[in-house]
Amino acid sequence: MKKWSLPLAAILFLGACNNASEKSANKAFVDIKGIDSTIKPGNDFFRYVNGKWYDTAQIPGSQAGVGAYMFMNYPQRLRLQGILDSVSKAKNTDGSIEQKVGDFYASGMDTTTVNKRGNDPIKPVLTRIDGITDVPSLMKFVADEAKVNNVSIISFGVGPDNKNSSMNIGHVSQAGIGLPERDYYFKTDPSSLSIQAAYKQYLATLFELTGTDAATAKKNADVVYGIDKQLASSHRTNIELRDVNANYNKIPVADLAKKHPDIGWISLLDNLGAKTDSIDVSQPAYYNKLNVLLKSIPITDWKTYLKAYSINTYANVLSKPFVDAAFEFTKVISGQAVQKSRGEIIADAVDQSLGEALAQLYVKKYFTEDAKKRMLELVNNLQKAFEARINKLDWMSDSTKTKAKEKLYAITKKIGYPDKWKDYSKVTIARDKYFENIVSAAANSYQYQLAKLNKPVDKTEWFTTPPTVTAYYNPFANEIVFPAGILQTPYFDDAADDALNYGGIGMVIGHEMTHAFDDQGAQFDKNGNVTNWWTKDDYAKFKAKTQQVINLYSSFTVLDTLHIKGALTVGENTADVGGVAIAYDAFKLTKQGQDTATIGGFTPDQRFFISVARIWRVKMKDEFLRLWINNNPHSPPMWRVNGPLMNSTHFYDAFHVQPGDKMYLADSARLKIW
Repeated sequence: MKKWSLPLAAILFLGACNNASEKSANKAFVDIKGIDSTIKPGNDFFRYVNGKWYDTAQIPGSQAGVGAYMFMNYPQRLRLQGILDSVSKAKNTDGSIEQKVGDFYASGMDTTTVNKRGNDPIKPVLTRIDGITDVPSLMKFVADEAKVNNVSIISFGVGPDNKNSSMNIGHVSQAGIGLPERDYYFKTDPSSLSIQAAYKQYLATLFELTGTDAATAKKNADVVYGIDKQLASSHRTNIELRDVNANYNKIPVADLAKKHPDIGWISLLDNLGAKTDSIDVSQPAYYNKLNVLLKSIPITDWKTYLKAYSINTYANVLSKPFVDAAFEFTKVISGQAVQKSRGEIIADAVDQSLGEALAQLYVKKYFTEDAKKRMLELVNNLQKAFEARINKLDWMSDSTKTKAKEKLYAITKKIGYPDKWKDYSKVTIARDKYFENIVSAAANSYQYQLAKLNKPVDKTEWFTTPPTVTAYYNPFANEIVFPAGILQTPYFDDAADDALNYGGIGMVIGHEMTHAFDDQGAQFDKNGNVTNWWTKDDYAKFKAKTQQVINLYSSFTVLDTLHIKGALTVGENTADVGGVAIAYDAFKLTKQGQDTATIGGFTPDQRFFISVARIWRVKMKDEFLRLWINNNPHSPPMWRVNGPLMNSTHFYDAFHVQPGDKMYLADSARLKIW
């Protein structure tokens, strides 16, 4: 039920220094403070740079962590709140983006009306479930609700065809479970058992809040959990989901109809409004299992299950008791102590529902075209540095190098915000109907997706909102995307010296470029198609090198006996190692990179690596760290610093790392891929 996403994000505050003699030789003198000189850099560089901050930082009760990475989106939401507070109080033209985002925000902030309505908004949905009499009517309900983002046992979307990335097709993927991933249902360690118990209690509470007595609510929760667990048994693990080819299965609808008569694919797709002859069934085992369970599980149990999923979908947009129940479950999962402020919650809801409308107001206030121009210069320099590294590879043949460079220079660069904005004209927003506003926006989003079915891919589309502190590589379009939200300190500061910018946003640029050549990205050609462009021998060498990445990161202990899942994080770790290496080479192309003059007592190379360490400054709750390890394809922030740097000879030189230091690896053991 809960969807967990952990975007790339970071936060860092650096103060200015008044040393005029050093400042005159640089664009700006940004002072580096907080270094823990009691720690040897070669023993733990993360702690050397961030330890003093880490030991004194307090995690806000409303957050699961503080500092860098995804937690920079907390101050971003405060910025969005400022915009929304202002626009919601103004007199806006009806139908304007200001009216829509302002009234949406006002409707969510009007807790008096929301609480007064209680669970009335969801009663029509529950009544429709009561009217289900058989599997066909059950599947019609599932399809109808999917069109307003009330997703249960069918997860349908539209996106590029793996084998023909210029065309969009329909995709269905595994769904139907309420815990973060399948293994939560089968583990028996204390942490997992407590999460299972909290989930069952949450389900029972949802039923009680809609009028069911406590004893029946508990039985209902057991029914829902039992269906969940049966569906979970067919799910692929997060590691198995990394297999690009195994998770692409384009099948004619006519064949699916014969194979899964109880799912009723023809009627299902018709009810979804998806007119198509074939779809990609990403995880076939799930739909095989679902087809069996639709027949073997009584309709009464399925109705109980659908009620639980529907109430959960809308819990956070109903009255306070529902919001509180959802938070009690979230607290166990993430360790977050208290609920976020209402303003933060609703600002996030506006960003999710009307993201590119709100983004227009954000960009106008916070983003400059000078930042975009400087950023493009950095990207181009990283591209040149990457090409030089490819040319020097001793394990890759010339023919594969040629194709790799073709792909590198075919990468599309998106910076700041989209060239064209999404249309929200069909979304109806009223100041006193928060629930209906959520549903209207969800319906509009679904129709936007549906309109792309079997149509050419729009290469201008963005898959994150511009205010979000994130960056991504999209293999289907062979593009790297850097929203306006990430173009701020510490990642990027147009007034700072190159060492900080190349160690900050430069590392991120190199990271995203390397994704075009990680264990998954390497399977896509320059046009975004899953096509083998490698020689057999070269790809075998590449696979052996990525296995070395898996082995090294699997050896890192994170919490108690909990290790990084090397096979789950291999793509991100490969990109981190490559990102630092490419960013360093690009930095050496700059005037400062070729100099040795110190700033604040640090050489240019030292400032570069310190900047790398500070963009991953994070402190998390243990519960959230466990959630992270089990579900996130990125390594925890500490190892996004120490992991790549222990494989960088330039880092060894900059900080005199020697044999016997804890981060020391013999040259022959250091990861060398890109």
